[in-house]
Amino acid sequence: MGVQDGGRVREACAFSPASVGNIGVGFDLLGHTLAGPGDRAWVRRIDAPEVRVLAITGDVAGIEVIPLAAERNTGGRALIALREQHGLEHGFELKLHKGIALGSGLGGSAASCVAALVAANATLDAPLSRDALYHLALTGEAVASGSLHGDNVAPMLFGGVTLATSTRAIRLSAPGLFCAAVHPDFVLETRRARAALAEPYPLADFVKQSEYLALFLTGLVRGDVALIGEGLRDVLVEPRRAALIPGFADVKQAALDHGALGASISGAGPTVFGWFASEADAAAAADAMQQAFAGAGLGSRAYVSPVNGPRAELIACDS
Repeated sequence: MGVQDGGRVREACAFSPASVGNIGVGFDLLGHTLAGPGDRAWVRRIDAPEVRVLAITGDVAGIEVIPLAAERNTGGRALIALREQHGLEHGFELKLHKGIALGSGLGGSAASCVAALVAANATLDAPLSRDALYHLALTGEAVASGSLHGDNVAPMLFGGVTLATSTRAIRLSAPGLFCAAVHPDFVLETRRARAALAEPYPLADFVKQSEYLALFLTGLVRGDVALIGEGLRDVLVEPRRAALIPGFADVKQAALDHGALGASISGAGPTVFGWFASEADAAAAADAMQQAFAGAGLGSRAYVSPVNGPRAELIACDS
């Protein structure tokens, strides 16, 4: 998992899975991971007191170039925060390999940040807890999102479904459910998607969304699938972003027609997801959702995963 020098780990690599941010009803609060796609980070401990981003490879087409300047890179910024907040005299070199398409709504910027932190943590003389890494990840992710929110970094660090606030991440669990997430060949930048949310919201919509969120969380805690389905609705964000995603209404309907407990936009989009009671239902829905995107003139990639997905972990470094 790491390259040692004189008993000290000098190099380490980590993988962070993709995520479904918001889970529809929990804007900036809820998220869960997906088995399959993810980002990899290679980190080397260096004597120089600085952070250097050496290279970014992989799925980087279709959006502005990810910055190599450490302070403007989510992984680099997180490692800067790690040095500053914990008084480290040494620094880090970082390489990233993107397995999550940019502007996909699958937490790509967060995955780079989390993978970098998990790898760097393995090189420390006294590694930090995941809770301590969470606060550093919030700082790194803010480079891309413009604010402190943990709906992507929290599930990546802890696995499965999480409730994320600015001060803590709480691991939840979904009762044996599966997710189908379909990413169209279309880029939707997070800042553009957030701009669609600028107008004031009627109080009645806020109250209704709060009702759904309460039902959803209660359903998770009780393991009550009916309550989860009743709460997995978004009346605040989805209506304002739906027009940014070609074919969204038909894709969502395809998920619902194949038994989805609920379906909505993953993160800032354009990926659309649904939750299902079985893997077979999720797989059938994924095919139908892809056909709906094709009807809008878009190819797509589909991922079927347990909702209780994996967390970021150390991996063997490539030779």
